[in-house]
Amino acid sequence: MKSNAVQLIQSEEGVSLIWLLAVIAPPGCGKSTLLDALAGRLDSNTRQTGEILVNGHKQALACGTSAYVTQDNTLLMTLTVREAVHYSAQLQLPDSMSKSEKKERTDITMKEMGLQDAMDTRIGGWGCKGISCGQKMRVGICVEIITHPRLLFLDEPTSGLDSAASYYVMSSIASLDQKDGIQRTIIVAIHQPSGDVFQLFNNLCLVSSGKAVYFGPAFAANKFFALNGFPCTTLHNPSDHFLKTLNMDFEQDPEQGLTGGITREEATNILIKSYKSSQISQQVDKELSEICKKDCEAMEKQRSHASFLTQCLVLTKRSFVNTYCDVGYYWLRLGIYVVLALILGTIFLDISSDKTTIQARGSLLMFVTSFFTFITIGGFPSFVEEMKVFECERLNRDYGVAAFVISNTLSAVPYLLWISLIPGAITYWLAGLHFGFNHYLYFTYVLFTSMFLVGSSMMIVACIVPNFLMGIIAGSGILGVTMLDSGFYQAPDYLPKPFWRYPLHYLAFHKYAFQGLFKNEFEGSTFIRNEILGPMTIQGEEILRTVWQVEMNYSKWVDLAILLGMVVFCRLLFLVIFKSNEKVKPIFAAFK
Repeated sequence: MKSNAVQLIQSEEGVSLIWLLAVIAPPGCGKSTLLDALAGRLDSNTRQTGEILVNGHKQALACGTSAYVTQDNTLLMTLTVREAVHYSAQLQLPDSMSKSEKKERTDITMKEMGLQDAMDTRIGGWGCKGISCGQKMRVGICVEIITHPRLLFLDEPTSGLDSAASYYVMSSIASLDQKDGIQRTIIVAIHQPSGDVFQLFNNLCLVSSGKAVYFGPAFAANKFFALNGFPCTTLHNPSDHFLKTLNMDFEQDPEQGLTGGITREEATNILIKSYKSSQISQQVDKELSEICKKDCEAMEKQRSHASFLTQCLVLTKRSFVNTYCDVGYYWLRLGIYVVLALILGTIFLDISSDKTTIQARGSLLMFVTSFFTFITIGGFPSFVEEMKVFECERLNRDYGVAAFVISNTLSAVPYLLWISLIPGAITYWLAGLHFGFNHYLYFTYVLFTSMFLVGSSMMIVACIVPNFLMGIIAGSGILGVTMLDSGFYQAPDYLPKPFWRYPLHYLAFHKYAFQGLFKNEFEGSTFIRNEILGPMTIQGEEILRTVWQVEMNYSKWVDLAILLGMVVFCRLLFLVIFKSNEKVKPIFAAFK
């Protein structure tokens, strides 16, 4: 969006010249883009011209001093309204505030937004009924205004609300300037406010096709339109009249005489030209110039917020609650794993120790290594929803990437342990694998680490691919290739050396999971082979070397250590990718 220099101004006494500004424009004319530019949220693909000054200074908006309420309602659908706002308060408010003070502010904010009857209702989403769209918007507003920011951006805050609810919500927002005795600047991009809502705004910015048609006091807009030949009739909502005049998508004029017989494009050009030479424009330019000459103090620096440790603890708890309430994240997978474990255990029931079971044991272990971990992709949709919330909160500087990675890691551990222990026990003991509790524990260690590694890999995939569907396809493809190159379906000695043997075979995590489980099963075991001259035995180590071509120069614990190292590497790589993109563009915009 091409624009002239824009200033968000506060006088030295802290009284805003622009304290409640409505940005009104037809759809697609640049309202949201203007807000993104002012808030510093434009991605790298958008070219920006001009300057954005705060109190006459080039200054980045700090955490706690500004907030942005988007139209997307990026909230965790499994949380209740109370939980969503409460966790946000714990993340954003400083540790110097007591828990009771944070809870009191949370309750007051929710009541101001008319959410007192929905506090214990889940937000809901696809496949889960919850609160209405209008209530979700109000929850989103609560989450952002919990810190009482000095500068507030709102993108379509009345979407999904009826006229009465819109008025009450906007009235609550307008009253924010009276809290703490501090004047606040509130900029609202709004599509079509009702008459009552329109009366709440002090200032008005009308935009058409990315150009400013009018910028000044809201009460003077009617006179400005009338002087240019486009008067608003008595008892007509001014905002409706402005939009009808400026909307160039429809050339037909159902109200004869609205634009005086000329096209809306011509009418808009007349208004733009007239505004540039009007007294209103000259007065605004004069006030801006005076503010810059006064050399006002820069806006306050970043406010204190929750410590890094508090952020990690709160995010871990929130993520734990989210996954606990989300049936599809882990519980559905646990049910599928249990069913698969029963099927595997009964098909390979009590495998004996003769030669014919060598292939059966290998097939069972490889199925566990490959298919059990492959189902981990099923948690991708829920993970993407969590990432969308994180991206929104990251843009608002509520917390950093490191806190999110740590909390996501810690919250996943207990669920993956249950998924590993229960289906693992069913499969291991029904099939009669290598006797000994230590061997069973190693079996679950490998299963746990493999699933953890796949989940970490999917986090990286989510950072790279442009949309949800490609994430599923890319994740499945990567797992399929590494599974095929693990050394089970084609022995390592027969893999083509360029690329498939070196380096891919050694990068595929299935190789180490496969080798670890095979060493755990065959080392120390003796198998009977029936020959013509009588029964003979074969040692498990010989089977590993000749049949499976397993590398025997290190123990199974080294294989497990390599898997753990891969988990750490993937988590660190995920953090690095996020950090590298943090100042470039919102990397999850495609998921919104």
